[in-house]
Amino acid sequence: MTNPVSAAPLAPAQLRRTCDPASLAFATTAELEDFGEVLGQARAVEAIRFGVGMERDGYNLYAMGPEGIGRHTIVRRHLEKKALERATPSDWCYVFDFAAPDKPRALELPAGDASRFRQDMQRLVEDLRTGIPSAFETDEYRTRLQEIEGEFERRHEEAIESIGEKAKGQGIALVRTPSGFGFAPMHEDKVMGPDEFHALSEAKQKEVQEAIAALEQELAKAIHEVPRMRREAQRKVRDLNRQVVGATVTGLIEELKAAYVALGPVVRFLESVHEDVLDHAESFRHPKEGEQRTLFGIPVPEPESESPLGRYQVNVLIEHAAGSGAPIVYEDNPTHDNLVGRIEHLAQMGTLVTNFMLIKAGAFHRANGGYLVLDALKVLTQPFAWEALKRAMRSREIRTESLGQMLGLASTVGLKPEPIPLDQKVVLVGERILYYLLQAYDPEFPELFKVAADFEEDIERAPESDLLYARVVATIARREKLRAVDRGGVARLIEQGARAAGDAGKLSVAMQELTDLLRESDYFAAAAGREVVGAADVDSALAAREDRQSRIRERVGEQMRKGTLLIDTAGERAGQVNGLSVVQLGEFAFGMPSRITARVRLGYGGVVDIEREAELGGPLHSKGVMILSGYLAGRYCVDRPLSLTATLVFEQNYGGVEGDSASCAELCALLSALAEAPLAQSLAITGSVNQHGDVQAIGGVNEKIEGFFDLCKARGLTGTQGVVIPAANARHLMLRREVVEAVEAGRFQVYPVQSVDEALAILSGQPSGERDPLGRFPAGSVNLRVEQRLAAFAERVLAFAAGPPVRKDWRRGRPR
Repeated sequence: MTNPVSAAPLAPAQLRRTCDPASLAFATTAELEDFGEVLGQARAVEAIRFGVGMERDGYNLYAMGPEGIGRHTIVRRHLEKKALERATPSDWCYVFDFAAPDKPRALELPAGDASRFRQDMQRLVEDLRTGIPSAFETDEYRTRLQEIEGEFERRHEEAIESIGEKAKGQGIALVRTPSGFGFAPMHEDKVMGPDEFHALSEAKQKEVQEAIAALEQELAKAIHEVPRMRREAQRKVRDLNRQVVGATVTGLIEELKAAYVALGPVVRFLESVHEDVLDHAESFRHPKEGEQRTLFGIPVPEPESESPLGRYQVNVLIEHAAGSGAPIVYEDNPTHDNLVGRIEHLAQMGTLVTNFMLIKAGAFHRANGGYLVLDALKVLTQPFAWEALKRAMRSREIRTESLGQMLGLASTVGLKPEPIPLDQKVVLVGERILYYLLQAYDPEFPELFKVAADFEEDIERAPESDLLYARVVATIARREKLRAVDRGGVARLIEQGARAAGDAGKLSVAMQELTDLLRESDYFAAAAGREVVGAADVDSALAAREDRQSRIRERVGEQMRKGTLLIDTAGERAGQVNGLSVVQLGEFAFGMPSRITARVRLGYGGVVDIEREAELGGPLHSKGVMILSGYLAGRYCVDRPLSLTATLVFEQNYGGVEGDSASCAELCALLSALAEAPLAQSLAITGSVNQHGDVQAIGGVNEKIEGFFDLCKARGLTGTQGVVIPAANARHLMLRREVVEAVEAGRFQVYPVQSVDEALAILSGQPSGERDPLGRFPAGSVNLRVEQRLAAFAERVLAFAAGPPVRKDWRRGRPR
């Protein structure tokens, strides 16, 4: 059918904005200098520079944008520059707290000194292990120890002998037995036997018993004094030990204190060590041969960290090389424990034990004094990680505790390490949607992340930007150790950059995608034995990438060609049109035509979206269909009710439908059904429409055109086939070269339209019609036929509302 259309098809030059290799003033990218800046990210770079340089609370950074645009690389590059200008942060370590054993003490030392302090403490322990046993082996110590022990024994014996002499004076003997002491009456210096004792008078027996009872009380008092005398002896032994080892210990520790005299907390810790060593000097004596700790007779190995000497160890949590600058830490797995640190446990005899040496650093510790870079999505999806991050940023301290302790689930006694002051800049990298959701639903987020770096996805395409793009290509090729690219290859990369941006006047700045394409092009250049990557290699890489991902597209096309999926590319039919949609499968998107049909009848239901009724349509698609009722009522039924029930459906659609890009096609099908005007099936249409009938821009226009073109090409191009698109999308076109060539040969057409009337005229081959000054559509126009059909519907509805005509029985003069 010949279409007397009002909108002219686009010229071939309007379908693809090519890059002329002759406009590039170089032979290969080897001649170009590296591009040291960031392409098209001036706003984001300035935000990063401000956020990194702003040394105030809350000025942390959120870098937002799509994946593959280079957010991590750009952020890290600026952090590395700033980190070199900052002072190297302090080292941190945990030591034993002798006053509170369950609360390890945190010590801050200058950068590079933590390892030295740990080694000094290890040498101190080794020196004490050698010096203290030697002091205990001297003759003087042994003599004084024997004196203390002898004094204890002497005082004990004197007390017992005094009671024995007193008893002897009363005729009673103090008898020593294996079970203790006892008293018995005597006669002529001999202990009475039972018969002799009973032979005494009762008065004498009573007197002896009373004397024995009094002596037993004195003996009990003397025995009760033994523990006191023993404690006194032990105190003297401890004092002796302190005196003996004092000279050795004091000299060693004073020497160590002199090395750290400027560090008050370290000096105080050494003083505590001094006192503890003096109090527990016995721990340094060599154990007796064969002596080992046992539990129920089973030997139990004793780790060094749990031995008495293990209290003098140093757990170096974080150490830095002096002059290395501020640290930059990227935590790829930001779990709660990986952020705040963890306290590990050892299994011993079926129980879990821990000590301060098992405290491990987290990302907060490693990045303290520097920069912590986190993926926003990973932090938000890890249980309790987001709350731990905010809590640390608010309190400005790192509190290492297990989730069980934090949630109150652990009833066992654990360690409570002293919190470490936190001073770091946090950079979150994530999608824009996460940023805006956090802004809306987390009241603490705006206070903690005051700086947003919003990365651009594309730049304006101009001769200057083309040259900058070529320098970026040269930089990537050198960095990745790839072949240089000639000007033809660069021109092809620029065109692909415009295609990726979805706009002929822009270039995508997705650096990851460009890097991948360069690697793949280099592979094909190597396979062809070329020293330089050319346009043919870029085309081969793109074709291979498309072939790897196009299996489903080919299967869908096969079903259309076989007639399983009903799509006409010739003929005409009323109430039926070819719509266009985009199928997104991962990173691969392709266009697919769909048959859209409309049926109309008298009624009150308006326009019924079958997809919505079947719960296959999304909210945006439903909105687009609802707009059609507004358009019909406002255009054709201003002074009468819209007495219509119409149904719209995507035929053979068994999945979801979303978006309003088919609303123009649906409206054309609906108007065609009302006017009974057949539409050309050799054409497809895409575009959204508003209530005034204006056709609005949509996404994926290149893929949609190519999807219908592929089907038409498979069936044979006739010259009458084409696609109707919104005029606003004309500047977005970057079609495949074979589509441009078909248009140039007159075998395919692309029509831009601004209104539904233009689209309807192209599809029907008949004038749509505009109202004259009297408000009437021209005779024979499609719009007049639509208006007349809707008017007929309204009149019939009014007639039905009035009821059937009343007939009278003339013979009787009353209704019958």
